[in-house]
Amino acid sequence: MLKLAGVLSAGVALLHVLIIFVGGPAYRYFGAGERMARLADQGSPTPSLVTLGLTLLFATWAVYAFSGAGLLRRLPLLRTGLITIGLIYTLRGLLLGPQIVWFFSGHAATVPPRQLAFSAAALLTGLAYLVGTQKAWTRLGGRGRATLG
Repeated sequence: MLKLAGVLSAGVALLHVLIIFVGGPAYRYFGAGERMARLADQGSPTPSLVTLGLTLLFATWAVYAFSGAGLLRRLPLLRTGLITIGLIYTLRGLLLGPQIVWFFSGHAATVPPRQLAFSAAALLTGLAYLVGTQKAWTRLGGRGRATLG
């Protein structure tokens, strides 16, 4: 599960790189807001810098998942990091419930189907982190000592 979580986070990081290169239309499509899209269209570095920061964040989260899966060296605060990352994704994904209700109660125009897909992807990723961490909990504990991370 942690391998899956890492692949999904790496995919999100790569998607953010793509958004930087596509520019305004991608910022609009992925919901960054019209202001960010306009700034990108005008050649402002701000959207690219913000998106680059997000890219690095998601890439770091992928590295944590791969570390938890045993594919990379053990990172500091590994269990704490994996739980935190899983909770952030899961909380974002929980928007799916209200979005579905809103979508099917006659407000489909305000909730594009792609937003449902983004929320479902976040929920899936978060659960992959949390379930993977739970399954590997003992192994992630370090060198025989009780740790929180």
